Amino acid sequence: MRAIVVGAGIGGLAATLSLRRAGHEVTLVEQTSRFAEVGAGIQLAPNATRVLRRLDLLDAVAAQAARPSHLSFCTWSDGSEICRYTLGREVEVEFGAPYLLLHRADLHQALAAAVPPRSLRLNTAVVGIDQDDESAYVTTAGGERLGADLVVAADGIRSAARQWLFGADEAVFSKTAAYRALLPADEVADLDLPELGVWLGPGRHFVHYRLRRGELLNVVAVFGAEAAQESWTARAEPGEQLHVFDGWDSRVLKVLERAGQVFRYGIYTRSPLARWNIGRVTLLGDSAHAMVPFQAQGAAQAILDAAVLGDALSGAKPAEVPEALDRYARRRLATATSAQAGSARAGEEFHLPDGPEAQARNARMAAYAAEHRFLPQATAWREG
Repeated sequence: MRAIVVGAGIGGLAATLSLRRAGHEVTLVEQTSRFAEVGAGIQLAPNATRVLRRLDLLDAVAAQAARPSHLSFCTWSDGSEICRYTLGREVEVEFGAPYLLLHRADLHQALAAAVPPRSLRLNTAVVGIDQDDESAYVTTAGGERLGADLVVAADGIRSAARQWLFGADEAVFSKTAAYRALLPADEVADLDLPELGVWLGPGRHFVHYRLRRGELLNVVAVFGAEAAQESWTARAEPGEQLHVFDGWDSRVLKVLERAGQVFRYGIYTRSPLARWNIGRVTLLGDSAHAMVPFQAQGAAQAILDAAVLGDALSGAKPAEVPEALDRYARRRLATATSAQAGSARAGEEFHLPDGPEAQARNARMAAYAAEHRFLPQATAWREG
């Protein structure tokens, strides 16, 4: 069969590779003229890295990654450890795939390198999607009308395809924003930071971990906000992050002070949908289920979408596409919606005010960690 995938982000690239692995001819359409190194750190749990192994990409991705031995939750004011969870080799033994920390661009590059150039059309904006009983079509800004047996819309959180399929529906501001930065890990070697640390405080949390074989430190500092621009390239005012995190443990402030260029972005989501597909057209990734990043599952869920899509369409004939897309959505929609909700709840828990609520949260977390080696969300890591 012939498929068109709209959008060459992580979800679109993974869908292209998964559909090709299922034996189909795929054209991947991307509006930008080249791939740029945008974003920063990304965490991939075993549910995602297991899919990368099936796509023969895990070795290439893992070669660029860091593999933390544990994750620590810390108190904002003095850095005291609330609890810790095991990662590293024990996760790989238990779940059959590793937990990796890497630069988003390294993952994107590994996926893109596996797509044959003949399957990729850059600098091609899509301005419409339509279908009939036998085919689905995309119309480009250049006036072309490309036809296929199915169209996969992986066009991101601001998905135009989602509106074409289901009507007006805007991205939702999460009332949180974040500072992000990358700096050489050597510059904070004196601070005795956890390998992967999540610091919890009133209305804020702070995350750091190493990338690129441990050479870089990725920093994400999340805070409540009434409004914030959704942009990977908007720069924070000099020292702004120090004011917002004033009073936090000195190690946090030293990391933020040494960070150099700091970017500021608003965190947006999409409301859950009752369905993702109509006929021969389906959504995938952030276009279907963009979520806050507080359980590090956004990219993983897009990669799982791609894996299930390929499975659902394996061996399917053109006439069977609508039914196959129904199967794909049935297998993925509830799980992705649950991940959305879990990520939102995590953000609320992370930001509890000091006092009885935060004390009770810390006690719950410590009690759970005393009985379980792995994070609560690890129950979902066997998927994929």
